[in-house]
Amino acid sequence: MCIGIPMQVIAGNDFVAQCERHGEVTSVSLMLVGPQPPGTHLLTHLGSAIRVLDAEEARAIDDALAGLAEAVEGRAFESLFSDLLLREPELPAHLRDN
Repeated sequence: MCIGIPMQVIAGNDFVAQCERHGEVTSVSLMLVGPQPPGTHLLTHLGSAIRVLDAEEARAIDDALAGLAEAVEGRAFESLFSDLLLREPELPAHLRDN
């Protein structure tokens, strides 16, 4: 399973950004998304930014990752999936009957 990690740009140039997540700073390649200004949220995987995120989506992904960690530890995790609790799951468009 591949997991993308949301991070926030704190500095960078055209090719590499210094990104922060929970106080840890990491160098991230920008080759797939282009230069990004400080404050931009990125979805990263294996040291590369793969997609630009808005703040809400970055928070939802971060909450889901925290929820998985809580579930593994046997602690309450439902509140970290608040975006899923009040709606029915939906199939992606390509799996729906037309």
